[in-house]
Amino acid sequence: MNVHYFTVRDWVRYYEKDGDNAFSGRGNLKPEDDELRRLRRELADLKEENEILKKAAD
Repeated sequence: MNVHYFTVRDWVRYYEKDGDNAFSGRGNLKPEDDELRRLRRELADLKEENEILKKAAD
């Protein structure tokens, strides 16, 4: 298959660390990465809402 030893070694390490979530593929994220993305998006929305409320209160 002409895959370098270091590449295979890294794949094994990723799998040992994350199991089935190591290779989510096709734009899917690991569950913890997906949660982090969701929380960052929620934080940005709340900050924007907070700014709007501050301006309305002035």
